[in-house]
Amino acid sequence: MRLDIAAQSDIGRRKKKNEDSFGIFREGDSRIALFKEGALLTVADGLGGHMGGDIASKLAVSIIQDALKETPNDDDDDVEEKDEGPLPILRKYIIKANDSIFQTNRDQVRTRRPMGTTLLTAVITPKKVYIGNIGDSRAYHMREGEIIAHTEDHSWVDEQVKLGLMSKAEAEMDRRKNIVTRCVGTHEEVVVDTYRWHIVPGDMILLCTDGLVNMVPDADIREQFQKKGTAAEIVQRLVHLANENGGKDNVTVIVASISPNPMRLVYMRTSSFFRRNGFTLGWLFFLLFYGIAAAAAGYILRPFFPPSRFF
Repeated sequence: MRLDIAAQSDIGRRKKKNEDSFGIFREGDSRIALFKEGALLTVADGLGGHMGGDIASKLAVSIIQDALKETPNDDDDDVEEKDEGPLPILRKYIIKANDSIFQTNRDQVRTRRPMGTTLLTAVITPKKVYIGNIGDSRAYHMREGEIIAHTEDHSWVDEQVKLGLMSKAEAEMDRRKNIVTRCVGTHEEVVVDTYRWHIVPGDMILLCTDGLVNMVPDADIREQFQKKGTAAEIVQRLVHLANENGGKDNVTVIVASISPNPMRLVYMRTSSFFRRNGFTLGWLFFLLFYGIAAAAAGYILRPFFPPSRFF
């Protein structure tokens, strides 16, 4: 399965440290049993202002990595959608992450604000993407530059919108939009949301923390995908845009392009290389041309300038 995957995590412009973590685990390792073809992507956003938010996010990603050793049950045709493929395994390990962080809080942390983190995980297979989520990090399913699905945020403003107490426009401007109502590590029990998206070649998957979502409206995210480009170019543009719009939080972005056309991918990567290095390459080509021209001129003019003799 061809996948063009890129990721970037940035501290932003207001924070003193980066409490985000992410992981990309791809096929090719014989120890992976979770999938034969594809990748496991995960993003975690440590709760800002809580003790050890960065520790919580790193621990959550580390525990999710252990899910790669599990084998999903794909043989039961009567299985419910919520238990299809790797979804039970994702729930199991997200709950394990919650148990581990919650136990650490109870045993070691003496504070009213225990450490916690959001946790968003996606398993990409040739025909489907399976997602487990807790918190307000978000996954998008993009097709031909359009958003056709995304996960729901577990945030206070999102709940107000669902209850009809706040409009989406009001929610985007509300200062409380960073308050999460569900996260990993702060409560003994958690409920994991799961999703199953059908994918086709050319689709793209975006995983990001709220440092992107709160800084860049969906319309602008969509525009960046409509501009095309490699996964790395789209990631860089989104992170740059989040910082240009204020960069109030850490921002982490993962983009995966599903089965891109190999020739088009080579073309885009080559074009990207020359765009990034055009000035330097221009000078190198100039110096190379100058050197070749000087050598050729010397060779051609050599008969007219015999070597000097000294007596």
